[in-house]
Amino acid sequence: MARGDINVTVVGNLVADPELRYTNNGTPVANFRVASVSSVYRDGQWVDGDGVYINCSAWKQVGENMVESLAKGTRVIVTGRLKQRSWEKDGVKRTEIYIEVDEVGPSLKFARAQVSKGQQSTPNGDGWLSQQQNRSQSEQPPF
Repeated sequence: MARGDINVTVVGNLVADPELRYTNNGTPVANFRVASVSSVYRDGQWVDGDGVYINCSAWKQVGENMVESLAKGTRVIVTGRLKQRSWEKDGVKRTEIYIEVDEVGPSLKFARAQVSKGQQSTPNGDGWLSQQQNRSQSEQPPF
């Protein structure tokens, strides 16, 4: 995390299924949009207020896991950092503020989830983990 990052947490519903894409160098990124709509209790019933819609990008394993686990309409909790990107289209400069996702998961306020541990990929083996797996049972820990 860089100094000056704006950390945010958003709770809302997925507007559509997350879309997984790959950069030119093969890095996976899941793009999705979250709608957070406030409700007020008026005249004996809940009435939806204005909604806030925010685009999100989940990179690497987080994005891949998300695409396999979450779908349109799911209430989610998203944590990450606010980012800004700018581009020009048809001679008009455009700017977007979005969330670069650190973590995302289902909200359990109105639902249940079955969690399963996914495969964790480690490039060329993790030194410590590899050593632990190759260590014989009789060896004592070094502390």
